[in-house]
Amino acid sequence: MAAKKNTAKPDEKAQGNKTENIVKIEDAGPCKKKVSIEIPTERISKMFDEQYFELRKDALVPGFRKGRVPRRLLEKRFGKEVGEQAKVKLLLEASEAALKDNNIDSLGEPDIDPEKIEMPAAGPLKFDFEIEVRPEFELPSLENIPAEKPKLKVTDESVEGEIAEIRKRLGVWKPKDGKIEADDQIIADVVLKPEDGEQEKIENTEVYARPRAFVGKVPVEKLDKLLVGAKVGDVKTTSTEVPSSFFDEKYRNKKVGVEIKINDIKRLEPAELNESFFKRFGTTDKAGLVEMIRQRNEANIEKQQTEAMRESVREYLLSKVDFELPANIVGDQSQQLLQRQYTRLLMQGLKAEDIASQMEQLRAASEEQAKEQLKSFFIMDAIAKKLDIQTSEEEINGYIAQAAMYRQTRPEKLREQMSRDGSLTQVALEIREIKCIDKILESAKITEVSPKEAGKESKPAKKTAKKAEPAKKVEDAKAKKPVKAAKKSAPAKKKEK
Repeated sequence: MAAKKNTAKPDEKAQGNKTENIVKIEDAGPCKKKVSIEIPTERISKMFDEQYFELRKDALVPGFRKGRVPRRLLEKRFGKEVGEQAKVKLLLEASEAALKDNNIDSLGEPDIDPEKIEMPAAGPLKFDFEIEVRPEFELPSLENIPAEKPKLKVTDESVEGEIAEIRKRLGVWKPKDGKIEADDQIIADVVLKPEDGEQEKIENTEVYARPRAFVGKVPVEKLDKLLVGAKVGDVKTTSTEVPSSFFDEKYRNKKVGVEIKINDIKRLEPAELNESFFKRFGTTDKAGLVEMIRQRNEANIEKQQTEAMRESVREYLLSKVDFELPANIVGDQSQQLLQRQYTRLLMQGLKAEDIASQMEQLRAASEEQAKEQLKSFFIMDAIAKKLDIQTSEEEINGYIAQAAMYRQTRPEKLREQMSRDGSLTQVALEIREIKCIDKILESAKITEVSPKEAGKESKPAKKTAKKAEPAKKVEDAKAKKPVKAAKKSAPAKKKEK
């Protein structure tokens, strides 16, 4: 009679407390925990038993039938590969269990590199990792939150101001003689010299004589004071402290020397109020343009008032909730700032080319901005959970349809593009935030105030450009390195010669 094949798995029952991991949790900074884990010898042995049990079922070794290879031979031929696979599984299993069992609401995955952790020849396996966690805080009462509703009306001055802005936006930069004046455009060769880094030269780039503007790739304060009065051929030098939240890692949190060689000076010549100008807006003269802007702005007053009240709620919540933020995520957030701001402006109805003209200002993301945005995200996330508010697929489709209309493209094409660049997640967060605030406004204590008292800009695009939320869920915002998989090998199916 043939011997019965042994198909029983290794004993999976815990042997008292001998197979339980020893876990120690410590604070490691703002929103950061250090997790130290000790995996006992018994659990390590059990993992190896499981690995060799699975290996034996399929291993092909000359002289032995499948399932009959002695373990000592398997250990000799496949021991290194099995050891690596067992180590990765033990690390992954233990880290996941530690976070779950200790109710750690982590941001991202544990930063563990198995190659830097050695499996002990005897005794327990010890390792540790740090992980950023969600900040803990209590929400204030969401009832009777004060909100200001500005009394808005369209004035002749506001219409003229809008026409002036349109003329600037459609204007042309033309060369000028003489010295640089405020707001001039300078064509310059720029050299950036980051401390502890290689210098970078950028030829014939645009620089603007403004209080805060970009020079090449870095923001510079009081740039107008440096440039005003200079002329073609002059070389101006300064240095700038790049904030730790800056989107470009090469310059982030560094002191950068800046050299500007002036090649040309240009002055903005606003577009003329002529037939061609009026034709762009479907009218024949200035009176028609004034009437069109007035009607449009009057129709938008309710939207502006709603957005102003939403902003009141945001500001109130930010002032009432205080907590420390994950330090590394604050810096990473800046990399997503531009896309988030772009999406929000697009949702307000601005065309892509109009937004592009504001990109210089949008790039100037400070550390305080990043902190405020992250803080707002965590607060809104907590409110959404408390009020059980989610974003539906129909709401996302509605947004895409509206944005596609503004961008003059097909909704399905826009959706595909947004899926690729991550904007779809941003849209879901944007819709969810608005739903949260609108729910709060249902019971808010609303007070009508003059625009001056409210301190609000009547143009939603300007106000909106100042605020932006995280581009993705914060779990995805942090680029963490997960537990690395061991080098792929398939000893179970490997045939030895």
